[in-house]
Parts: sequence; structure tokens; C-alpha cells
Amino acid sequence: IPTPHHDLNASPQMYILRSFDVNRPGAAVKSLVGGVLGGSLVSGELSVGEEIEISPGIAEERSGKYTPIATKVASLGTGAGMTEKVGPGGLIALGTTLDPRLTKGDVLVGNIIGKPGNLPPIMTHVTVDLQLFDQAVGSSTLIKVDKVKATEILRLNIGTASTLGTVTSARDAVAELDLKKPVVTQAGGRVA
Repeated sequence: IPTPHHDLNASPQMYILRSFDVNRPGAAVKSLVGGVLGGSLVSGELSVGEEIEISPGIAEERSGKYTPIATKVASLGTGAGMTEKVGPGGLIALGTTLDPRLTKGDVLVGNIIGKPGNLPPIMTHVTVDLQLFDQAVGSSTLIKVDKVKATEILRLNIGTASTLGTVTSARDAVAELDLKKPVVTQAGGRVA
């Protein structure tokens, strides 16, 4: 399998697969470190000390509107150990200056990291090209898959984000969906 070409000059984008707090309960305040984000860098490079944005971010309690989060890269870890700079490929652990409570329990899974102002837009409505299976996968009996219909609710995986989408329009092999939780994606991205 050939190694894919990665443009190191491209704007960095990292999909968050994990988010967690590495501080032990009862630790002294001066020994606390920021939250950790795990995932895959798919383009560009990231360096310790760099400013980053996490999008779509977290929902505000009152409005429910998502706001991107700004932070700094405090440390970078790979399977080979700690480093000052990472490029695409493989999994990385990205230490941040975020309040660790924001990263507990994988709260930030599905977000994308990049340079401030350089991430794809936050989407609450998507149009997808459909490629349906003829029969349901994983069923003990053969069940024919019906066409997607308006008002149907579908679970979508876009990047590392998982959300529900209500079909607002379905025609031929195209569906438009309103998303329950916004995602950050670009045109041509894959949806499952």
C-alpha cells in the first residue's frame, strides 16, 4: 500500500478521537496540566507553543449555540515519545492549556483542531450523495434497504463526529439533512 502524499505546508487539521484529563484527583494546584486531545493529524504540521482553534467547540449552556475554543499546544506525544513538532499520519496526544474540565470524558470528540480562522465552516445542514446497500448489513435475515425518505432520522458519522440528521429533502441519490449537533466539514468529505 503506497504511503499517501501529505502536504506539510497545508493548514493543519486534526480530528479529535479522544479528550481527557490526566490530572490525578487531589493533585496540588501548581502541578495541574491542561486537558489532552488525542487524534490524527491529517494535514500540515503542529508545534509546541502554537495557537490552535477547536471547532465547532462546545455548546453554550443558555443558547445551545456552539462556539469554537482557542488554546495553545503545550506538549505533543507520539508512539515514539514526546516531540516538539508533528506531521500527518499516526495518532498523537496533544497537551493543551485548556481547563481540564473541558476535556473530561471525551467531551470534545468529533471536533477538529487547526489554526485559528483556517478551519472549514461549522455546518448545521448538509447535502449528501447517497450510496445505499441493497440489503441491511449485520442482520441475521436478508432485509431490503428502502430509499431514504423526508422526515427520516439518520445517524451520521462525519470525520470523528457522530450526529443525528433529520432528512428535509430526499430525491434520487441525494438527501438534505438538518443536523442535531453541528459538525465541521468541507465539501466532498465522507459521510457514513
